Amino acid sequence: MGAKLSPEILTTLERLAVEVPSWAYGNSGTRFKVYGTPGTPRDPFEKIADAAQVNRLTGLAPAVALHIPWDKVEDYSILRRHAQDLGVELGTINSNTFQDDDYKFGALTHEDPKIRRKAIDHHLECIDVMNATGSRDLKIWLAEGSNYPGQADMRGRQDRLADSLSEIYSGLGENHRLVLEYKFFEPSFYHTDVPDWGTSYAQVAELGEKAMVCLDTGHHAPGTNIEFIVMQLLRLGKLGSFDFNSRFYADDDLIVGAADPYQLFRIMAEVHRGGGLEVNTPITFMLDQCHNVENKILGQIRSVLNVQEMTARALLIDRVALTEAQLSGDVLKANEIFMNAFYTDVREELAQWRTSRGLPADPMEAFRVSDYQSTIENERAGGVQASWGA
Repeated sequence: MGAKLSPEILTTLERLAVEVPSWAYGNSGTRFKVYGTPGTPRDPFEKIADAAQVNRLTGLAPAVALHIPWDKVEDYSILRRHAQDLGVELGTINSNTFQDDDYKFGALTHEDPKIRRKAIDHHLECIDVMNATGSRDLKIWLAEGSNYPGQADMRGRQDRLADSLSEIYSGLGENHRLVLEYKFFEPSFYHTDVPDWGTSYAQVAELGEKAMVCLDTGHHAPGTNIEFIVMQLLRLGKLGSFDFNSRFYADDDLIVGAADPYQLFRIMAEVHRGGGLEVNTPITFMLDQCHNVENKILGQIRSVLNVQEMTARALLIDRVALTEAQLSGDVLKANEIFMNAFYTDVREELAQWRTSRGLPADPMEAFRVSDYQSTIENERAGGVQASWGA
C-alpha cells in the first residue's frame, strides 16, 4: 500500500539537499588497483559537469564539494561561474594532508614545526579558495596516528592538533565554518589522532561556535549506534555535516544505504527528531563515496535517491503515537510504529513528486537512455583525473 506523504512532509523534502563530491567522478580503486573508466573527467570543470547531471535528474544535489589539491585551478571564480551555468554551486572545501611524503608521521600533529607550518598553510590556502568559491565549510580529515604502542606521544599530538586547529580557525571568514571529521582507524592502526566523535567534539568545542563535527557514516566500529551519535551532536549543537556512504566491513565508501537501509532510516529519523531538517539547518548533507566498479554518475544518483527515500520514510513516523507509546511503556507498540514507517513504500509518491517538478520519474533510467555517457566517453579520451585511492 502506498504512503500518504502529506503537504507538510513534501515541504520538508523540498529542503533536502545533498552535496556530491567532485572526486566521485574520477578514477578510483582499492589499495591494489586504480581502475580507469571511459569518460573520466580530465579536469575539475568536467567533474562539475558530471555532478550537475545528478542535480538535473534528481533535483537533490545543488552543490558540489571540492578537494584541494585535486581540484586546483588557476581561477576559482571561473570554476564557480562554470558551476552556476550548469545549475549548481560549489560547496564544501576538503583539505588534503595525507598524500605528501612530509606527512608520513603526521601533519597538524607532527613534531616538526616546519611540517606543521606547511599543513597549516595548506588549510589557510583552502580558506582562500572558499573566499573565491563562496563556500561555507572547510572540512578536515586527518590520516594521522601511530601503528605501535610507544611509537608516538599521544597527548603531545593532541596538544599540537589543538594549536594547529586554533590557527586555522582564526583564519576563517565571518560566514565560514570548520568541520572536523573523525575515523576510528586506517591508515593508522594503533591509534588515530581523531578516532571518534568525542575527540572531534572536544577539539571543536574548544575552538568556538564556528567549529563543528563531521560524521562519516562509514567511520565507526561495527555495531556502533550511529544514530545515538547523531542525536548527541544535534543535542549539543555541534553536528555540522554528514559524509554519507555505506559499509559492510570497514570504510568501504559504498552507495549510501546499500548495506543497511534501515540504519540510514534510523539516522534520518534522529536528524528529523533533532531539527536537522528544519529551515536554515546547520547540517550539510554530503556524499563521500569511492565508485570502484560501478558507473560514477549513476552511483551518485542512486545515493541521493536513497537518502531522499529514507528521509521520506522517517518523516512518516507518527511522532504523537510514538511518544504516547514510549511514555506508557508499551515497548512493542513503540517499535511497531517505528517499523511501520520504515516498511512503507514511498517510491511511487516520490516519482510523482519528481514529475510534478519537471524531473524524470526514474532518474536512473533517464540517465541510462540519455546520450551523456556516450558523449563524454567519445570526447574525453585520456581522462585521468583521480579520486580517492589514486
